[in-house]
Amino acid sequence: EELSEEQPISPQAEAHVTLRRVEISQIALEYIRRGTRPSVSDSTWDRGPWSDDPDESGLQQVREENKRIIENYNSERIMRKKYYNMVEDMKGKIRVFCRIRPMNRVETSNGSKSVVDCLDEYSVTVETPRGLKEFQFDKVFGRGSSQEEVFRDTSRLIQSAIDGFNICIFAYGQTGSGKTFTMVGDKDLKNPGIIPRTFRKIFDLIQENTSKFDFKVSAYMLELYNDRLLDLFVSPAEAFNRKIEIKKDKKGLVFAQGAETMGAGTAEELFALFEQGCANRHIAATKMNLESSRSHLIIGIIIESTNLTNGSMSYGKLSLVDLAGSERAAKTGAKDDQLKEANSINKSLSALGDVIFALSSEQVYVPYRNNKLTQVMQDSLGGNAKTLMFVNISPSDCNSEETLTSLAYATRVKAITNNAQKNQESKEIAHLKEIITKLKSGQSMEEDA
Repeated sequence: EELSEEQPISPQAEAHVTLRRVEISQIALEYIRRGTRPSVSDSTWDRGPWSDDPDESGLQQVREENKRIIENYNSERIMRKKYYNMVEDMKGKIRVFCRIRPMNRVETSNGSKSVVDCLDEYSVTVETPRGLKEFQFDKVFGRGSSQEEVFRDTSRLIQSAIDGFNICIFAYGQTGSGKTFTMVGDKDLKNPGIIPRTFRKIFDLIQENTSKFDFKVSAYMLELYNDRLLDLFVSPAEAFNRKIEIKKDKKGLVFAQGAETMGAGTAEELFALFEQGCANRHIAATKMNLESSRSHLIIGIIIESTNLTNGSMSYGKLSLVDLAGSERAAKTGAKDDQLKEANSINKSLSALGDVIFALSSEQVYVPYRNNKLTQVMQDSLGGNAKTLMFVNISPSDCNSEETLTSLAYATRVKAITNNAQKNQESKEIAHLKEIITKLKSGQSMEEDA
């Protein structure tokens, strides 16, 4: 049977827990009332010698038994969540990781308190006026989680990109919730995030397979700023004059026509390109974040591999997306240009929300074309990709409303199903494509003839 979050842990386990609780309650009541040991079989109550203090000894053993039952119940509950997530992953569901950042100095100095708690590695709770609200995800990282720990649970997707699949990892959340720290790291990169660690991992995996495959790695880097796609590999002046269009190939793979694509032979070269692009990105200080991203960052890494034995080729695309933060002008203090930027950011995130709602509710029409952001992410949401979303949240009570909104948003994403397929073609098809390219460019065909 399919596992469901609504199903009980298992009929046998639940029955055992219930029966044991009834037995313990009966034993405790009888023992306390009589002051003597009740008549119960050894198989039911085999707990060793009794002390001279009947009330204290009996109650202590009841407490210990209750503790053991609760521990066993919680253990099976966590295992059930784990297996449920594995089944959903096999179905092609988008995986969602939640990361809770620590309280910051401003929140602490303002007297704010934490209302978010990591219940276990799959559950997060938020205190609300109506009580605790629980959300479940594929993984939950608490305040003390390290960058290495977060990447460890992400890195297996990079192997899939090497193998020829389309992969997308993106971060979503309120301004100042830790998205860029998760994706990029801190300013001096003492704690590198997913993006720089991914660069290193790609070339580590390539190095392990150089005897069997020939690899080519290239990348493009864009920002969506005020509803315009800008190429971060060229100067800002040139970027504003360059037209970039989002296109799809026959397999549904999205690519940016007109964007500069740069080759990289090492992790260091790829990181140098990344730093070059970051220098051209739009950022600004707000009340919520001293270095707030004013645009969505999209990095595309194309990995081409050729099998040295049979000549077959595969193409993997790894998309790394750091979304700008959802924000309210009253909280961020945005004015003039920043207000225009905030409106554009919120408009694009609203369009993304419409797409997520349509996909999660299985509507026939999905409004991908309503915004450039949804066009860029079209193959990652309901398309041909393995997708992982990070929802980053603040634990502070002053941000609880935005935190609840982000978690509800992420819950919808978790319901979306993708259909990831390997991008592979035979040696003959690859050769024919090369001939077509040469014919279009007017090159001589004597060799191919």
